[in-house]
Amino acid sequence: MSKKDVKKVVLAYSGGLDTSTILKWLQDEYNAEVITFTADLGQGEEVEPAREKALACGIKPENIFILDIKEEFVKDYVFPMFRANAIYEGEYLLGTSIARPLIAKKQIEIANKMGADAVSHGATGKGNDQVRFELGYLGLNPDITVIAPWREWDLNSREKLLAYAAKHGIEIDQKHIDEDGNPAISPYSMDANLLHISYEGLSLEDPNAEPEESMWLWTNSPEKAPDEPEYITIGYKNGDPISINGEELSPATILETLNNYGNKHGIGRIDIVENRYVGMKARGCYETPGGTIMLKAHRAIESITLDREAAHLKDELMPKYAKLIYQGYWFSPEREMLQSAIDKTQENVEGTVKLKLYKGNVIVVGRDSKKSLFSEAHSTFEEDEVYNQKDAEGFIRLNALRFIISGENKKYYHL
Repeated sequence: MSKKDVKKVVLAYSGGLDTSTILKWLQDEYNAEVITFTADLGQGEEVEPAREKALACGIKPENIFILDIKEEFVKDYVFPMFRANAIYEGEYLLGTSIARPLIAKKQIEIANKMGADAVSHGATGKGNDQVRFELGYLGLNPDITVIAPWREWDLNSREKLLAYAAKHGIEIDQKHIDEDGNPAISPYSMDANLLHISYEGLSLEDPNAEPEESMWLWTNSPEKAPDEPEYITIGYKNGDPISINGEELSPATILETLNNYGNKHGIGRIDIVENRYVGMKARGCYETPGGTIMLKAHRAIESITLDREAAHLKDELMPKYAKLIYQGYWFSPEREMLQSAIDKTQENVEGTVKLKLYKGNVIVVGRDSKKSLFSEAHSTFEEDEVYNQKDAEGFIRLNALRFIISGENKKYYHL
């Protein structure tokens, strides 16, 4: 579809530098009617100002969509991912990755409702998000036209974007604090939702440069965290957290509450170099306080409720599952297939986990379940009446049989 053929376009709109520039650019370059969609994913800041910014750019009130999708995000995206204990490349808890399919889904729903023939996003041509958004769009509506401005325009740096914004009178929020304590435009490319906040770009592009402490917005530094540990208990059912300290809470409230605990105790900071799907390595810093606590707790409750072979197979599947999410294949049949298998393992994953939070650490100190497979009678180092230790000899010799046969052959060959 040519530029002239695009009549209506749904833009994933945050009101920040990139998407504010894109909104104006779409109006000028495509002469199209722009519909803005702002997702409230619990990013920790007001989303309503996006409405005023869109109105200031001439967007009709009926073409402005601001949706609170925090509960759907946590219940249908974050929790299923955490049932898998998904981690990309050993450290990244996929906070940005898991939000993209839901945003794409909502854009397509709005496009269908409003009769739009195109969707647009603010992801660059170097990153993963362009893939994640567009695989989502095309997986849900293969006929939709996708507009990716970063692959079309020549505004290929932050400085050019700022100059364009200034030229067209686009107001840019100043959320960062400079060295003198004054508001400033953030030097980082940032993304936030209820699961995490990320930082990329500029000074972080040197993987050997430690970020300044003022960069971290969500967590206390471990050095400044309380000197006394704090204990919490998380309740689980079907592999999902359902309560904190005995109080049942909604999915989004659980994650928000765990974020508060993690923030207080300096939990969830990582600084990594990851392999992007498009090919290059990239350095990113992430704060995932509540997610870091959830991962530890979930593995703890699984440790007493999951069968050994199911648990081991699940761990073998996890890197593949995590890679699918990282690369944008949430709506793929293979991810759905893996999800079904993972969810089957969670039927008896219920009970409580007691945790100690202290200066950046999440320490499991207790776990309990009515469906526990832990048998003290079998595991004890004291005298028992249920386990015959002599049985181990036959077990060992049967497992060693191939070694015994191989050893006999080696003796024969050396005669």
